[in-house]
Amino acid sequence: MSIVRNVELAPTTSRNGLATLFPNASRWRVPLSILALCILPWILPSQALAVNVLIYGLVAVGYNLLFGYTGLLSFGHAAFFGAGVYATGIAIGVFGVNWFLAMLIGVAVAGGLAAAMGVLAIRTRGIYFSMVTLALSQLVYYTTVQASSWTGGENGLRGFTVSALAFPGFSLNFLDPLVKYYAIMVVVALALWFVSRVLNSPFGAVIEAIRENETRARACGYNVEQTKLLSFVLSGILCGLAGTLSAMHLSIVPLDSLHYHTSGLIVMMTLLGGAGSFFGPFVGALAFLSMEDIFSLWTSNWQLIVGAIFILFVLYLPKGIWGTLISWGRGR
Repeated sequence: MSIVRNVELAPTTSRNGLATLFPNASRWRVPLSILALCILPWILPSQALAVNVLIYGLVAVGYNLLFGYTGLLSFGHAAFFGAGVYATGIAIGVFGVNWFLAMLIGVAVAGGLAAAMGVLAIRTRGIYFSMVTLALSQLVYYTTVQASSWTGGENGLRGFTVSALAFPGFSLNFLDPLVKYYAIMVVVALALWFVSRVLNSPFGAVIEAIRENETRARACGYNVEQTKLLSFVLSGILCGLAGTLSAMHLSIVPLDSLHYHTSGLIVMMTLLGGAGSFFGPFVGALAFLSMEDIFSLWTSNWQLIVGAIFILFVLYLPKGIWGTLISWGRGR
């Protein structure tokens, strides 16, 4: 029996859970996700929070491709997010590059970094893989600090603003909060469509087979190492794309975007929403950022409250918010 057939029939895949809730779920999950994102700025207290949900949700989508679908736990994805932020900021702020070309540069830098890190990391397994990605990410962090003439060092990169998105014949006022949100949402929607195509392809079935049983996938003749490397690179590219959007949104490049703390946030958002679910990363990003907004008004130690809630989720809702809803729908 082929790997593709096994994966399609596996009860743990998110595709089957969604198929119980909606017929032809894989066909409709992108439009439904976009519809949910379209109404997001109208139900949240601020457009800035909605934009952050878009950006960090996209980061979590990229991480989910590696962790939720391929089964590789990385602690170094801040390197790819930060690479996209810094490359875009330097291209715009230092060289005066057009915003679109700067985004392409940011994505290319993040993808190249992911390829370099992936070649080293995929040779290890389990916790060793996680530790190698963390170590390589910290290497990128300290290299960025030392290259202060380009990156601004500990102060980060400032002094650039994207005020308008110029297109042939017209331009968009990027300083308008709603215009900014929907402009970013278009990029996020294209990324979601791309991820959906990847997951529906034979490659998507193979990475899920590797997650379920790597030994069996290798015995069936698939090049497991090459597949994991490609998944790692695609994950890094998506995180880098989110980084380019963050740079254009904030008009600054904070050093924290490369810190291991950011890697931890990405992991938490993915797990809160539901690893291995298509829309879960955005639910996790919304949950985490909303808790940060609320609890930070009450106390400066809001991380303790969020950490306690995260522990409860790991213990009692291991499938996350969206993953649990899918499971309940499948049960009914």
